[in-house]
Amino acid sequence: MSHRLRYWVLIPLAGIALGTVAWAALAPVHSASKAQVYVIPKGTWARRQAGEKLDVIPSRIRLTIGVKDVLVMRNEDDVPQLFGPVLIMPGQSFQLPFRRPSEYLFTCPLHTSGLLTIVVEAMPEPGWARLRWRATGIVTPGALL
Repeated sequence: MSHRLRYWVLIPLAGIALGTVAWAALAPVHSASKAQVYVIPKGTWARRQAGEKLDVIPSRIRLTIGVKDVLVMRNEDDVPQLFGPVLIMPGQSFQLPFRRPSEYLFTCPLHTSGLLTIVVEAMPEPGWARLRWRATGIVTPGALL
């Protein structure tokens, strides 16, 4: 490939890459729903009683104020389930909204460690903070939207 042809290919590709990075750093953050939903599947209690080690939800959940700032636990099992001090009856959901950035620790039998950490972050400012926030969401599936 000649040098001129190479430039005609590389320059547009570099422009596309730069445009993508600029968009990720500056574009507003939107979400169809502010709820981050986790489902306790049917049969969870029976599987745990049989001795199976289950991680129904992750041990660390990341939420962002203004984007995903409501944690929803939906119990599709046949028996009540505990989430922290809350008993969630079969077929019911529990919503926990967060309004302040912080790190919260809950006892949670839905994870083998028995603990759940919820990290609530502020909405990232445009620029490097937003770019880093979006990149973290790519690395951590389900962390953003």
